[in-house]
Amino acid sequence: MSYTQSTTPLSQPLYGASFGAAVQRFFKKYATFRGRASRSEFWWWVLANALVSIVLSVLALLTGGPGVDEFGQTAVPSGLGFVFYVILLLWGLATFVPHLALIVRRLHDTNRSGFWIFIGFVPLVGGIILFVFELLPSDPRGARFDA
Repeated sequence: MSYTQSTTPLSQPLYGASFGAAVQRFFKKYATFRGRASRSEFWWWVLANALVSIVLSVLALLTGGPGVDEFGQTAVPSGLGFVFYVILLLWGLATFVPHLALIVRRLHDTNRSGFWIFIGFVPLVGGIILFVFELLPSDPRGARFDA
């Protein structure tokens, strides 16, 4: 861990975060909606979350996959696949609120209110607009959201 990463307080965004530092900060700031998150903090976490989700999904499919109930109508996971589906569900539940908090902090870093997260509910374009906001560089005026 570099000097900058070890001395940056949790109340400040960590610019140039490494993969490990970003994941660590994600869990340390579990449900913190105040403050800011740098692009590197945000996108490293998105990558980590995607990797975990993909691995658990593949394991679920390879070890049991969707089976069919005794009536031949409903797809249900079988065997060890069910365990991995449950782990995947628990992972999603455990990271849902912190991921929302991270998005809000990322919006703050671009000098936008966290309420912009609701633009994602607009059909077709909302998710694209939110994605563009997440890609934008930091705006120093976003410091107004610091604790």
